[in-house]
Amino acid sequence: MNFFESQDRARKNTFQLILFFGMAVITLIIMVNVLVMLAFGFIDNTQIAGEQSLWQQMNWQTFSTISAAVVLVVVVGSLYKIMALSSGGKVVAEGLGGQLIAQNTSDLDQRKLLNVVEEMAIASGTPAPPVYLLAQEHGINAFAAGFSPKDAVIGVTQGAIEHLSRDQLQGVIAHEFSHIFNGDMRLNIRLIGVLNGILILGIIGYYLLYSTSLARRGRGNGKGAAGILALAIGLIVVGFAGTFFGGLIKAAVSRQREYLADASAVQFTRNPEGISGALQRIGGLQFGSVLENPGAAEISHAFFAQGVSGFMQGLSATHPPLAKRIKHIDPNWDGKFATADKHDVDQSEQVGDKKVPMSREELAKKMSSVVAGASMIDVADSINQIGNPKQETINYARTLIAQLPADIKDAARDPYGARAVIYALLLDKEEEVQHRQLRHLHEYADPEVAVLTRKLLPEMENLEVEFRLPLLDIAIPALKQLSMPQYQIFRDNMDALIDMDFKLALQEWTLRKILLIHLDAQFFKHTRRPQGSVESKQLKPEIALLLSVLAYAGQQEQGASEQAFISAVKVLDIGELSLVSENAIKLADLDVALQKLEKLKPLAKPKLLHACAACIMRDQKIDPLEVELLRAFADVLACPMPPLIVND
Repeated sequence: MNFFESQDRARKNTFQLILFFGMAVITLIIMVNVLVMLAFGFIDNTQIAGEQSLWQQMNWQTFSTISAAVVLVVVVGSLYKIMALSSGGKVVAEGLGGQLIAQNTSDLDQRKLLNVVEEMAIASGTPAPPVYLLAQEHGINAFAAGFSPKDAVIGVTQGAIEHLSRDQLQGVIAHEFSHIFNGDMRLNIRLIGVLNGILILGIIGYYLLYSTSLARRGRGNGKGAAGILALAIGLIVVGFAGTFFGGLIKAAVSRQREYLADASAVQFTRNPEGISGALQRIGGLQFGSVLENPGAAEISHAFFAQGVSGFMQGLSATHPPLAKRIKHIDPNWDGKFATADKHDVDQSEQVGDKKVPMSREELAKKMSSVVAGASMIDVADSINQIGNPKQETINYARTLIAQLPADIKDAARDPYGARAVIYALLLDKEEEVQHRQLRHLHEYADPEVAVLTRKLLPEMENLEVEFRLPLLDIAIPALKQLSMPQYQIFRDNMDALIDMDFKLALQEWTLRKILLIHLDAQFFKHTRRPQGSVESKQLKPEIALLLSVLAYAGQQEQGASEQAFISAVKVLDIGELSLVSENAIKLADLDVALQKLEKLKPLAKPKLLHACAACIMRDQKIDPLEVELLRAFADVLACPMPPLIVND
């Protein structure tokens, strides 16, 4: 399944949602108008079957006023809900009673879940999303929520971590990662808002009914009160109609995406038995996949499996039947659901197809400071894996995590330790500069963090280069647990450390860029940009600057840089571009250019990334700085790029 085509499809699904929403609103307008005119005597129902039809008796001036009021109520209700969810997926998770799982948890089931999420994230080239546990839910279910990978969270029920094996849990998490990468989460948030707008008329009806009943008790039975009572009851009926339309909209938008996410999960893990086994276990469990939280109905379309049950469930079901989903994954399934849990095989010494993880020495030998032996097809293949990593990449991610020094890995999973890890990555090699940096941390950083930075420094200085990006991916979820004051101090200290050598190196810029892309979205409320709609030809100066930075980063001679730039331009095929002079390049200009490039159409992004690959592979070798730059550019474009794997 192609990531960029899925993103483009998500944009088209948004138009489909708008169409359904418009049809539902038009229907509600007609129903409310008829209701109001009947309740307040604008229409004589005794004449409807006679000389004058309902249409002829309609007061069109009143119709216009009521229609405008209905549209206003529905639109405001939708926008209010979307704004309430604008802080990201954590709002949805907390609304369902979810509790954030600490990255350094010692609970074995929770640790298993976080390990699976961590492996999937590093294999995908994206920080692990925060994971919320719905501890009171015994059914097997999960969801992904948020506007983008930057503010995404994954929620998992207690039943899922108790009853699913590691492989089955991996299948479920891969399914949710598919929703994150394919643009489904943004659509889910919008769907919640749209449905809230449609259902709000029924809520108004309940309030009118309640207030009218109080008024009738106090003042008797007035004619106006009777009309309002009739209107209230009618609006409640309209609310039921809104619920019906909402169910149909959710079903229309959601069902096919679940088949696609299942298929993507199988591609992701190369293990159909994992997700198939999870679905079979749901069918054999007493609690199934149903959630008890009353808020579950609102986001039922975002769950891994059917999260609610009720009237006319077959017509408005947000998920295909379990048996059909299993058959799509495993045509040879015997039709029997699993009634017992499948226990994990000890995989502590295994990677993938029972391979023992290589030692740190072997890994260092395989991945030197310059990634030699990589070919153009390796980089292109990594781009093609965006949103859909191969099993080989997952195995590689598992190996990297296993071989990361334990002290550093444990620190990166803790909010205090994660800050120390980042500070240590930013410390200069020159002794005098490093001394100034450490003195600054002693004065301005949290004392425990400053001490831990010094403690980790010897091991961090010897850390192989291939661990830098995975270490960021592990540390970012822990950094998201900081308070706002803590984050502001961390951000200020990070900038201070970078400034102390009186130059901003590209390596420092890329590390800072990757961190801020994911952390600022958590702590600062930014204006959310619409999905990309700009063509590459409209951003030629910005693309020229981006490719120029890459061309200079990996080349020592001017002629080589020019040839690398020309190779990239040929791939893009958008007309003539000029190499920007190295002296004219400013990183502040690069930041501005990336903000504009973020608006590219989904199908324009892979071509730009392939052009970047052509640029860095012109000399048939990849410098670590080029890898980190490419990762930073891909992150800005919301295209999480898996790590490069060097073949023997």
